[in-house]
Amino acid sequence: MIDVRRALFTLIGSNFRPVGDTLQGKIPYDAADIQKRVARVAFLAPQLSEVFPDFSATGETKAKPEIWSKRADFDGKLKDFQTHALALAQVVEKDAGNADAFKAAAAAVGKDCKGCHDDYKSK
Repeated sequence: MIDVRRALFTLIGSNFRPVGDTLQGKIPYDAADIQKRVARVAFLAPQLSEVFPDFSATGETKAKPEIWSKRADFDGKLKDFQTHALALAQVVEKDAGNADAFKAAAAAVGKDCKGCHDDYKSK
């Protein structure tokens, strides 16, 4: 399960990273590429609910024990990420030209990632 979790986070990260780079002005906005990448993140995000069973709390993982001891908080953060990832995909699909909506929706996803990593991922 730890390997599956790592794979999901690798895929999510590799697809969201260009979104963050776009927000930071490191790369130009490419509507088709962004739409593809955020659709992937929105597809993968719900799968995270399945990759933190109790038996995966030990082993070679960067997941902190607090995931399991503060489960309600962790699950809430995970749900926020899933909701915001879907909202971002909807913004990009329906209103790709609205830069402000894209920036706000993408920033919410980025904030979710950072918040969970800060609290629940070992460095």
